[in-house]
Amino acid sequence: MSENVEILLQARDIKPTAMRMLILKNMLGFSRAFSLADLETVMETVDKSTIFRTIILFHEKQLIHSIDDGSGAIKYSVCSSNCSCSIGDSHAHFYCLHCNKTFCLEKVAVPDLNFPDNLVPVSINFVIKGFCEDCKMFAT
Repeated sequence: MSENVEILLQARDIKPTAMRMLILKNMLGFSRAFSLADLETVMETVDKSTIFRTIILFHEKQLIHSIDDGSGAIKYSVCSSNCSCSIGDSHAHFYCLHCNKTFCLEKVAVPDLNFPDNLVPVSINFVIKGFCEDCKMFAT
């Protein structure tokens, strides 16, 4: 596993330090998108500023992408190896109204949008809200 983490970091031109490898390993452990607070909780012995700086670096190097799901906390998810975080790589996200978890829907593409020629989009945020499998019983 540590070899895979090291390869992922090197592929994005990130020096694979022990702390970066540990943080990425924990990021990969989430089955959903995660917030800074989520990561701090699972890595309680790691300095919070180190985690924050690493998230910034990973985001700048397009190893992770950010999701504004409307919850007030930015969520993150590890990008696929062929992702360049361009609009063409955009996919939908699902936010559960009960448990507040956010999931990447990589197989659900953002609809093709026809923008006026005078507008240049640089990012798209497509969030579907509802109830996840564990919380669907709370849907009314």
